[in-house]
Amino acid sequence: MELRAYVDAIRHQLAVTAAAGGDDARELAERLTAPLESAIRLALLDALSEAATEITRDLAPGSVDLRLRNREPSFVVTPPPAEQWADETETPLVPPSDPLPQPPADGEDEATVRISLRLPEHLKARVEHAAARDGVSINTWLIRAAAAAVDTGNQHPRAESPRRSSTPTGGQRFTGWVR
Repeated sequence: MELRAYVDAIRHQLAVTAAAGGDDARELAERLTAPLESAIRLALLDALSEAATEITRDLAPGSVDLRLRNREPSFVVTPPPAEQWADETETPLVPPSDPLPQPPADGEDEATVRISLRLPEHLKARVEHAAARDGVSINTWLIRAAAAAVDTGNQHPRAESPRRSSTPTGGQRFTGWVR
């Protein structure tokens, strides 16, 4: 997507408006157009970024990303997985006994949050490989994996294993430094 046409249209409108104000206004408009170009581009990029976020929210688990290359924005669309659009006569994604989560009420937007996730290097490499295999970004792959784990009721592996303790039963455990 090329922003030059939009910036030029705003520049033209400013010149037409300034011409109505006389020579002083026209000269002022000419001096302001160069510094305003950066502000206009930034405002357009902010609007495009916000639009991509809103579309991603509605398209989830698919996504729309806005990328900037050589000062020009482009969109990268990652559609939801094909199985989500499969015929409804097939096995449902959620068992019938579990009610589907309700969408937000009118006027309420589902919030998007940012978290920091630390992975061991070997696991990160496996996640990157899996995301590349599926043709999606790492973020999209992690969102889908988390949603699948929650939807199927998977628990953390440690939650199912017996609890291990390095202290004898009934003992006290102390941590800290000793001099």
